[in-house]
This record gives sequence, C-alpha cells and structure tokens, in this order.
Amino acid sequence: MNQKKTRNSVRKSLPLYALLLPSAVLLFLFSYLPLGGLVMAFQQFSPSLGLLHSPFVGGRNFVQFFHSYQFGTTIRNTLVLSFYSILVGFPLPILLALMCNQLRNGTFKKVFQVITYLPHFISTMVMCGLILIFLSPSSGLFANIWHLFGAEFPNVMAIPAAFKHVYVWTDVWQNIGWDSIIYLAALSAIDPTYYEAATMDGATIMQKIRYIDIPMILPTAMTLLIMRAGSVLSIGFEKDFLLQNVQNIMSSEIISTYVYKIGLQSMQYSLSTAIGLFNTVVNLAVLLFVNFISKKLTDTGLF
Repeated sequence: MNQKKTRNSVRKSLPLYALLLPSAVLLFLFSYLPLGGLVMAFQQFSPSLGLLHSPFVGGRNFVQFFHSYQFGTTIRNTLVLSFYSILVGFPLPILLALMCNQLRNGTFKKVFQVITYLPHFISTMVMCGLILIFLSPSSGLFANIWHLFGAEFPNVMAIPAAFKHVYVWTDVWQNIGWDSIIYLAALSAIDPTYYEAATMDGATIMQKIRYIDIPMILPTAMTLLIMRAGSVLSIGFEKDFLLQNVQNIMSSEIISTYVYKIGLQSMQYSLSTAIGLFNTVVNLAVLLFVNFISKKLTDTGLF
C-alpha cells in the first residue's frame, strides 16, 4: 500500500520533477563534477599527463603555500577585509530595516527603499570604475571639491592603508539596502498584537524596537551571520582585483586574487588548487564552529 501511494505521488509530481531536472543537471555539471579536480592539490599536475597520470606529491603543495612569502600577507589581508566587512556590513542593514519599519508615510517609505536598493544592481565593473573616477586625485569628484577650498586631494587608491576602507564602505553603500530586505520581511511577519499590547502598556518606539523587533529578527540575523562567517576567507575576487594596483597591492592581495595569479597567470595549477582547497576547509571549519556557538547561545543554527 505504501509503495503504491509513493508511486502515485511520484507520478503526480512528474511535471515538477521535469522543471527541476535542468537545474539539477547544471548543479551536477558545474558544482559536483568539478570536485574531481581537487585531486590536483595532491599532484604535480601536468596538462599533458592529465589527472590520472600526473605524479602524486602528497601535501607538498600545501607546504609550499604555507612557507611562501605571500602566505602571511594574503591571509592577513583576507581576514582584515572579511572581519571589517562583517563588523560594518552586518549590523547596518538591520538598523536600516528597523528604521524603515518605523516609517509611516507609505510613499516616502517606498521611495526611500528604492533609492537604497538601486546601487545593488550596479555591476562590479561599473562600480569599480565609478570608485576610481570619484577618487581620482586630478579630476575626481572629491578632488574638485578639495580644490574649491584650495587643498590637494590625496591619491587614495595609492595608499595601502586606505584600501580596506574604500573596499568595505563602498560595498556597504552598494548592498545595505538589498541586505535589509530579508530583515524587513521578518519584521513584517511579526504579529501586530505585540505592538498593540506594548502600546497599551505605554511602551515607547525605542522600547518596542528593543523588546519586540530585535528579539523577533534575532534568529534571522544569526542565520545570516553564520552564513557570512562560512565565507570568512572568500572575499569577492572581482572588486578587489579591479581596485588593485602596484601601490596598494600589499593591502589588496587576498587569497582569491593570489589563486588567480598562481593558477591562470603562472599556470601552477596544483598549487592554486591546494590554496583553494585550504580556503574551503577553513571556511567549513569556521562555519561549523560559529553554527555550534550560535546553537549554544541562541538555539539558532543552520543544522
């Protein structure tokens, strides 16, 4: 009886399975099938020999990366950009969502949300071009403003210490509105009777935010924090690479750009695969650790 019921259920869901099939095939081809290439991390890979005949070298590629002069620099820069991005980019969308949730003028609220969402749809290439134009020391927007006061605007993109600030704060400006959407959705799902009861008890707006809004969106916030922590060493390649130059490379060289240069420019495929595998393992370890801590402290986790 159970088998017959299962067959009937599958037969009824065949159109849904047919819709799912292209996505499943693409996922297998581009996400799971390439995992076989991880064996290169333990080989001295040669394209002429292929995966099956390239000599096995064990962990030599990992040791080479750990002892390279770029190891400390890339790890430090990646961690600085990652934690700086989380420190700034994680709480600000929550604050924006809490602020938008308090707006009572519907038209103004919609216009404000659209304005904050729009930068998210600017491509990375265009965004980096705008950053370089605005920060140009000769003809940029800020340089012209500085000139009005008789001052010289510094070449910000040539200052290594300034790179992390440019990277993080422009990223916040581009994505803060978009990142706040999920928090707004969580806030909109709160039962209005909580607010009515709080109003009857004489609660102020700040008290409603503190005792109703924040506790209700905390599980959502913790879930997103865990997901961000799981990519602590996976800072976006495109923006960093496009803003990178000879003057700021000591602060802008991160794991993803280093893998690109080692793998595609220097054609050291085994070394680049080993670095990428190391990156993935560390991200997985951090994800499991943060998920464990979150489960202990807030009873919220991904699994």
